[in-house]
Amino acid sequence: QVQLAESGGGLVQAGGSLRLSCAASGRTFRSYAAGWFRQAPGKEREFVASISWTGGRTYYADSLKGRFTISRDNAKNTVTLQMSSLKPEDTAVYYCAAGRDYYSGYGYYAERNTYSYWGQGTQVTVSS
Repeated sequence: QVQLAESGGGLVQAGGSLRLSCAASGRTFRSYAAGWFRQAPGKEREFVASISWTGGRTYYADSLKGRFTISRDNAKNTVTLQMSSLKPEDTAVYYCAAGRDYYSGYGYYAERNTYSYWGQGTQVTVSS
């Protein structure tokens, strides 16, 4: 069993940066792929970024490449999402997720159904 808790959300002006953290419990987390998804009001939850269990492979939504960076520290059971050059359209609740890592490609890591464990989410609001 894995439990996830996000932190680091808040209000930031457009062009600013935020760093989201996800703290995981359970020793199996370090063998799981991890991902970040977001959900804006009235919209479906969408893929943001993911990282393999080793940290050696990362995947990003095309629209976010170059602005967001995902990383993990398996010794500390944490996953981080560094967000920069934030835009008002980045406003959403951001969720951390973990799921079995089957060494597949982008489609697998970007799929919501890949992830069995989810955090409660943290609100990110970007003002214009």
